[in-house]
Amino acid sequence: MRVGLYAQHTAEEFDLTMKSVDGQVIPVEVERVWAAQHEHDDEVGSVAIEVYGDVAPEKFNVWMGNLIRERGVDIFRTKGFISFAGEPERFVFQGVHMLITGQPDRPWGDAPRRNQLVFIGRNLDEESMTQGFKSCLV
Repeated sequence: MRVGLYAQHTAEEFDLTMKSVDGQVIPVEVERVWAAQHEHDDEVGSVAIEVYGDVAPEKFNVWMGNLIRERGVDIFRTKGFISFAGEPERFVFQGVHMLITGQPDRPWGDAPRRNQLVFIGRNLDEESMTQGFKSCLV
């Protein structure tokens, strides 16, 4: 059996062993490591916001619209899920720069209604973004 595994890290970094269906270890035949040919920008970082509670959809739309309009060039990637007040499902969204899409996801059920948002970009103000999001809570 031959298997190709492509990853940024080697199997040894995760103590990973490939095994066949019958439990036999699949030996490594070839391994190639390469270094990325780019440098990281110290201004690039991420902001993660996690807040319990329900969000007013209209407040969230205004906040997100303003954030994207004012900082969209610096926001490279965004994703998360929101607990909109009165909605039985999580709302999942993702975006690249100023393009954002979203849709209802699985039902909350008995799970705690928790909002999680992640932004990756340049010169992001975590405190301001977190407070802005918290102002959307019901």
